[in-house]
Amino acid sequence: MEPIDLDLDENELELPSEPMHLNMGPSHPAMHGTVRIVLELSGETIVKSDVQIGYLHRGFEKMCERGTWTQVFPYVDRLNYVSPMLNNVGYALAVEKMCDIEVPERCQWYRMILGELARISDHLTCNGAMAMELGAFTPFLWYIKAREMVWDILEEETGARLTHSFGRIGGMANPPTPALKSMCREAIPAILKIVEEGEGMLLKNRIFIDRLENIGKISGPDAIALSWTGPCLRSTGVAYDVRKAHPYLKYDEVDFDVPVGTCGDNMDRFLVRLGEIRQSCRIILQACDRMADEGPVNVDDPRVILPPKQDVYTTIEATIQHFKLVMEGAKVPKGEVYSYTEGGNGELGYYLVSDGSGTPHRVRIRPPCFPITQGLSDLINGAMLSDIVPTFGSLNMIGGECDH
Repeated sequence: MEPIDLDLDENELELPSEPMHLNMGPSHPAMHGTVRIVLELSGETIVKSDVQIGYLHRGFEKMCERGTWTQVFPYVDRLNYVSPMLNNVGYALAVEKMCDIEVPERCQWYRMILGELARISDHLTCNGAMAMELGAFTPFLWYIKAREMVWDILEEETGARLTHSFGRIGGMANPPTPALKSMCREAIPAILKIVEEGEGMLLKNRIFIDRLENIGKISGPDAIALSWTGPCLRSTGVAYDVRKAHPYLKYDEVDFDVPVGTCGDNMDRFLVRLGEIRQSCRIILQACDRMADEGPVNVDDPRVILPPKQDVYTTIEATIQHFKLVMEGAKVPKGEVYSYTEGGNGELGYYLVSDGSGTPHRVRIRPPCFPITQGLSDLINGAMLSDIVPTFGSLNMIGGECDH
């Protein structure tokens, strides 16, 4: 039998093929159940992608317009539910801006401590889950252990581990506990040690490095054009942080740095968040040193603050004040305002409109996740199918604030 001649042209060996269309999500663990990506694939290479949000059906803003100004706090808790205290503080500052109220100095330091604890919790969760999605389960458990230390403090202060509803217009629900400072000073070294151990395991792992370096890259100008803020923007080398650029509370009185990346890839976003954990720890320790052990936390303004419970039980004036604030809500002056703070994922803005009643006329949130998620297609087009999971994880999309 004569041998078969396989000396063929390269074109003759290629079979005609068509791009494969694939739905990824919303019923996919890495998509949080809230995002759908319609993919066009050539083999395992992404030719085109269409990122679709909106599967959560929150209706957050309309829910806020149904209650009093104070009753909005439980709703903002459920925006970024990994760092709800930052949402509490941001909303309280927005309403106080409308009312022309400045909270006491002790309250400002207290809000900073609780807010930075929430930021640490946010970044630990994001980086831990990102590592786990690449198969590194042990660092995830370590980072969640560190997050539990943060939640222990928040539970001691607010009574709740996750959704605190602790902010108030004109102050906070309760003053700091006597154990706050000692708990922070005890937990921070342990948290930093765990972060360092996680770094030692991940940043020397060739598989982890190869899956993150030069994957999901974006330039600074492109990120700005997409309205990116927060760690994702800073990973491109743009050092924009609301706490530095437009200081609020006491951020202009503490010493901290703004970690930035170089090329805006998945690795830079991972490293920037680790750097921010360390900076948040610096801020917390300085705030603990500066916050007074005694003094008021709430403003002395009966228009927005509930009277002491003992007075409610013993005087008719306090009973009336309590009843009107609870049933009718604080009468916020007529007008509109935009107030913004540095949330866990970037600039968290509240645009509020008041008609002078005890109920918000309009509530509009500027969630940092929304513009960041719209850039996902640019990051994954041309990459491999397996690169979607770490890239999407590095953006830290939170469905609660993205879907509204």
